[in-house]
Amino acid sequence: MEQNVFFLPHEGLKLAELAEFLGAELANPDHADVVVRSVAPISRARAGDICYILSRRNRDELATCEASAVICDKALADLIPPHIPVILSSNPHAAFAMAGGLFYPAALRPVVFSGESEIAPSAVIDPSAKLEKGVIVEPMAVIGAHAEIGEGTRIGAHSIIGPNVKIGRDCSIAAGASILCALLGNGVIIHNGARIGQDGFGYAPGPRGMIKIVQIGRVIIQDNVEIGANTTIDRGAMDDTVIGEGTKIDNQVQIGHNVQIGRHCAIVAQVGIAGSAKIGNGVQIGGQVGIKGHVTIGDGVQIAAKSGIMTDLAAGGQYGGTPARPLNDYLRDVAQQMSKTKLRGKKPGGEQND
Repeated sequence: MEQNVFFLPHEGLKLAELAEFLGAELANPDHADVVVRSVAPISRARAGDICYILSRRNRDELATCEASAVICDKALADLIPPHIPVILSSNPHAAFAMAGGLFYPAALRPVVFSGESEIAPSAVIDPSAKLEKGVIVEPMAVIGAHAEIGEGTRIGAHSIIGPNVKIGRDCSIAAGASILCALLGNGVIIHNGARIGQDGFGYAPGPRGMIKIVQIGRVIIQDNVEIGANTTIDRGAMDDTVIGEGTKIDNQVQIGHNVQIGRHCAIVAQVGIAGSAKIGNGVQIGGQVGIKGHVTIGDGVQIAAKSGIMTDLAAGGQYGGTPARPLNDYLRDVAQQMSKTKLRGKKPGGEQND
């Protein structure tokens, strides 16, 4: 791949220093002074790059790897060619993620495009808003009455911060986002075009059609939450919509009013969560999952992509399918259906039907 002009390589770090930062071990101390500057996949790693492996399936790629170092578990160290330095880690995936953040800190959160270091002249800020020192507000951003924004937070161009919204310290609000009726903790990242705090979808059938139900709750986003581009999180109807500490939400996710999501969850793109659903801590939800309103999902649940959740799910389980069921049952059903499909596609004697 050509040199990436968007994210330039690091000035360089010795492997001894990198291993210490990662809490890992350099397999051979003789490699302590080898310098790495960037991260790359095994298939195209070159001198100055560091990569990682998680299984023996990478054996063939290692044969042509030109990386300056590989991160791996001790059990896989024998796969690494002798000329490539090895950093031993009990969690290579996490160690590689930490290395990437060290080499490319600007890629961890939305950047300031305008070059502003303070308040852009074209930003519109209500006189009653309170901004701590070090807040950056980019061009054409709007900050409403009595809003409060903590030290070190960056407000992107054309974003809207509504009246009385409170945003903690060291947050990044990317361009074009809108935040209404919300309270955000520290270290929150909101990507481009996200919509936080608009009214939820609530109507009561009446004799002349649908009657809108007022939505007067809030959105509470706790510390270190990350919310992807064009994701929408509705405010509560009368209670609050809550996103727990450390939860990571992908792009184009819809979260309805009064939903409560626990701590350190991972929610992948195009998930839809209907109103008043309750999701525990450490839950992992695959792409395009649909979750019915008012259901409860226990701590540590894992849900396969494209599943439909119609009832409560017990803590710690793995589920898949529509309606969702224990993952092993779902996979067995899929295998049986595929087997039946193959049989229907054959003529007597084993010839294939047209």
